[in-house]
Parts: sequence; structure tokens; C-alpha cells
Amino acid sequence: MDESTESGEAALKSQARRALTTHLVDWAITTRRSVRAFLPTEVPRETIEAILAVASRAPSGTNAQPWKVHVVTGHPKAQLSAAVQRVFDDPRLRDNHTEEYPYYPREWISPFVERRRKVGWDLYGLLRIGKGDREGSHAQHRRNYQFFDAPVGLFFTVDRVMEQGSLIDCGMFIQNVMVASRARGLDTCPQASFNQFHRIVEQELGLPKSERLLCAMSLGYADPSKVENTLRTEREPVRAFTVFHG
Repeated sequence: MDESTESGEAALKSQARRALTTHLVDWAITTRRSVRAFLPTEVPRETIEAILAVASRAPSGTNAQPWKVHVVTGHPKAQLSAAVQRVFDDPRLRDNHTEEYPYYPREWISPFVERRRKVGWDLYGLLRIGKGDREGSHAQHRRNYQFFDAPVGLFFTVDRVMEQGSLIDCGMFIQNVMVASRARGLDTCPQASFNQFHRIVEQELGLPKSERLLCAMSLGYADPSKVENTLRTEREPVRAFTVFHG
């Protein structure tokens, strides 16, 4: 075999490796979705640590790495979940809890409001929760605080001294957590729902006053038997959100 043949075969193998790598990365990203029903199957601590180690390669301004993660499982998770649900179920108590920062806009405009309504009604349609069904809506909202039965809950915080740029950094880190989880056959659901009850989370986890809750996340294996996990949200085509200059 001459040198040109060997170099040609090496190039083909290199192209095949790149194609496989591209496929696997794209698969992990495009199959990520918000799962709202999990199996009770435990996730080993070493798997969680591996996911977080991969996620920590997220970029951050001046390599500040502003994120912090609190992982809850077992009794601590159940205790926190029960504490939040007690308040959520009592309107008199619930009204005393507000978000520390506005996650959603104070005024919804098009096209965002239409997208929000669609995903809500698509989910409720699968669950047969009709318009005006307050009891059904409350029960489904309550599922957030049960981590949708996932065995692992994650709480992401940032030091209060950090500014808005660090929120972008934390967002990239959180995305890495979801993609690294998917690569390992796990599913996630990022949750802003806990933000309203940040004071309860802070108390239950013993967070220092210097830490601000950004969001939570459920982590585990999706329950394929649950109808809510058949929900697939749509995405706009590239041409709808991209402007090429030059």
C-alpha cells in the first residue's frame, strides 16, 4: 500500500469520525425536551458529577464561572417539595411569595404570547385539562413542586455580586447540563416555577444570603407511558430569526 492510499484512508476515517461526532452532538441537542413525568429510577451520584463536570466547560466572562449547583435527592428533596406544596396549596400563604426577579415579561406581545399559549394548550390538551378547569390546572402546576416525580432536583444559584452578564454565563452552563444529561440517556425539565418560592428553597437548603436562586431543574429518566411526554414543541425556521449581513 503506497503513501497516497494510506493518507486517503486516514482522511476517510477522520471524516467518518467527524460525521459521527456531529451526529451525536446534534442528537443530544435536538432530542432535549422538557419532560414532565419521570420514572423513579435512581441516578448514580457519579453520573450527576460527570454531567456537572462536562457542563463546567461552559464559557464565562474572564472565566469567572459564576454558577453554583445544589443537588437534592431522597429525604431532603421530599422535605423541600412538601414545604413548597404546603404554601402553594394555600392562597393566603402563596400570595406572600413572589419572584426575586422577573423571569417572564410583564407585558406579553406577539409573537411570544402566541407561542406561550400554544405550548400551554397543547400540554393541557394532552392531559385533558379544559379551559376553566382550575382544579386540574392547579394539580398540574403542583407537579412542578414534586419535580414531576424525578429522583433528582437541581437548584442553580449565582452570587448576588455578579451582574447581568453572569446570567448569560449561567444560562450556557445550564444548557450544558441538559445536553450532557441527554447524551447519557437522561432527561430534564428546567423550571422557573420554584422562583416564586425562593425563600423556602433558601431556608430548606440553608443557602447563604449571598446566593440568588436562578431556576431549578428536574433530572431523571422519562416515563414513556405518560401522555404529557409525547408533547413536542415547535421551533421557528432559521430564516425567521436570522439576518445575514454580507
